[in-house]
Amino acid sequence: MPKTSRIQQAYVHCQTIANEHYENFPTASLLLKKSLRPAVAVIYTFARTADDFADEGDFTIAERLAKLDDWEQQLDLSLEGKSENLVFIALADVMQTFDLDVQLFRDLLTAFRMDVNFKGFETFDDLVFYSKHSADPVGRLMLALHGIDDAKALQASDAICTGLQLTNFWQDFKVDIPKGRCYLADEWLNKLDVSRDDVLQGSVGIETLRPAIDEAIAETQKLFNQGYALLAYLPFRLRIQIAATLAGGTSILHATQALDNPLQQRPTLNKLDWLKVSLSIVSMTLRPNYYSQRGYA
Repeated sequence: MPKTSRIQQAYVHCQTIANEHYENFPTASLLLKKSLRPAVAVIYTFARTADDFADEGDFTIAERLAKLDDWEQQLDLSLEGKSENLVFIALADVMQTFDLDVQLFRDLLTAFRMDVNFKGFETFDDLVFYSKHSADPVGRLMLALHGIDDAKALQASDAICTGLQLTNFWQDFKVDIPKGRCYLADEWLNKLDVSRDDVLQGSVGIETLRPAIDEAIAETQKLFNQGYALLAYLPFRLRIQIAATLAGGTSILHATQALDNPLQQRPTLNKLDWLKVSLSIVSMTLRPNYYSQRGYA
């Protein structure tokens, strides 16, 4: 059915925003089917705008939360076809066209609220819970756009997305700690007789914290290992993209662990690393069952 001019306008609006903020969301990936790119741009615009609300530097916590509440109200209105916001006019069309679960969008908003009210994480399970809301919905939405709903595929997708979220935490100690954010779980720090405040105040060094960082990286690698099962469920073009995501994420994780001091350094990949990533992408793409069955790359 042809879309109305208002809906077309809404899609153009979202695509314009997406074009300005590609970043980590695959709005422009040539590996995406052309027919799916408008829908991905709409999903990106929903998430990017909400993320901006959560990160508004000049607004109080209460004001940021109010903006997120209003965004969710617009989501509710869109389900009834009553939102006048262009983002939600397009989003309502995407949700209807692809039968997307609205809870995935609510989960993203939950994560943004957690960002606003950041309190750290007591356990690894708490980190997984955060990632379930901040990262996993993106993977599930991408699978839904491709018509993939197998339970094992969804579970593997969650593992990849959580692994990527955690890898991002571990590579950014140098950036996050000065901002008052320590993502290492208290349960890891407690084993070392170290508190979160000790980390934030810089009163402990890498020699003390290395076991906690190693444990964080080991748990993250386990998630990537579980994620390789997703490859066998994917069409070729999407498999290339996920293989690249897995290879890149794993390489960054390994590079982080190899740093002399992850608290003061960020990982980078050299030419040899990129060659290994490229070879892994090719191998995973051509032999998905091999990696799916063995859980490594």
